[in-house]
Amino acid sequence: MRPQPQRRARGEARREQIISEALAVFAEHGYRNASAAEIAERCGLSQPGLWHYFPNKDALLTAALAHRDQADLDRFGHDLPLRGADALRRLVTLTEANEQVPELVRLFTVVAGESVTVDHPARDWAVRRYRNMRSHVVVALEGGIANGEFRSDIDIPAIAGQVVATLDGLQLQWLLDPGEVELTTVFNAYIENLIDYLSPKDNEQVT
Repeated sequence: MRPQPQRRARGEARREQIISEALAVFAEHGYRNASAAEIAERCGLSQPGLWHYFPNKDALLTAALAHRDQADLDRFGHDLPLRGADALRRLVTLTEANEQVPELVRLFTVVAGESVTVDHPARDWAVRRYRNMRSHVVVALEGGIANGEFRSDIDIPAIAGQVVATLDGLQLQWLLDPGEVELTTVFNAYIENLIDYLSPKDNEQVT
């Protein structure tokens, strides 16, 4: 009876290897130009052997994106509630972590850019991801208003969109020119300026 668990363990290890190599290939070439043959070769498999673990390239992309999202949860804790200035500063922690895994940032940037086409297999994933990102910032801003850290007259949806756009835009510039763009330093300055802008002034009453 022992060989069965061993086979499952080997199968899971092989799946993880395939996902890891697929992530790298998708990040390097994008979904459209990624070659299943290259992924299989990197894993020491034939293409039929690759399809034994994943039925097609769409399924492989889905698995790679799920791996990336889980990595974010593990490193940043997107499942944790976000509130006020501390929550916005925690986004800076995300950029610090992202600087250590440029291949994951590249995967998100490449696939998100490709997914603007209506027939891209990752379009729904990208839409959900941006909605979730904005939602997390909205909760942070609402929490800051509730606890008196932020003014009550701010345009919450607009600011949430700006925060996400700033983070993504800086990450794109950093990927293109890492020697010139200090991702975490610049984003931290933006967040601190934003917190100052959102904070009630001495002559203002928090409602």
